[in-house]
Amino acid sequence: MQLMDKTAKEVAENEVIEYESGTTLYNPEKNIQLGVIYYSDLLEQFGNQNVALAAYNAGSGNVSKWIKEGTIKADGSDIENIPFKETNLYVRKILRDYKMYKLLYT
Repeated sequence: MQLMDKTAKEVAENEVIEYESGTTLYNPEKNIQLGVIYYSDLLEQFGNQNVALAAYNAGSGNVSKWIKEGTIKADGSDIENIPFKETNLYVRKILRDYKMYKLLYT
């Protein structure tokens, strides 16, 4: 999972997980552990998969701002309005892939 060093360090500190900048994220087990915890925290914060995915990519501060300004809805029903092109494409790609995996494995 892709995490910025600063974000991973914050998650590790909150969860009392040993963290060493420059090396921990290269450990697949630790990387996935931190990424899953971070995404879980975002799901709890925003209460919606679409919005949590946007926050995972663009940061929770940006997403909170977009919701407050009315750029996107808190229920995630208008992800097409995400203003960062990279984040907009990221969320759409993840949701598309999720649907594919769901069809294949259920």
